[in-house]
Amino acid sequence: MTAQLVPDQQIDLRGTPCPINFIRCRLALEGLKAKERLQVDLDRGEPEAMVVPGLVEAGHRVEIIAQENTWLRLMVTCGGG
Repeated sequence: MTAQLVPDQQIDLRGTPCPINFIRCRLALEGLKAKERLQVDLDRGEPEAMVVPGLVEAGHRVEIIAQENTWLRLMVTCGGG
């Protein structure tokens, strides 16, 4: 069911270093209303380890909706944590 959710906005942060990728996520989420969704493509490794917990701590719901060897796709629900 989650994979069929349609994002209100999407950003591709593959190749974007930390902490810039986290900042770009936060800025994109600031432009959304509560319960709107942001789709984020993110590199594995440090970006995954830093961005996902940071967004959860900020009160957003984060779901992994697709995974590859080097990147993953997140669906972030604004204020839905």
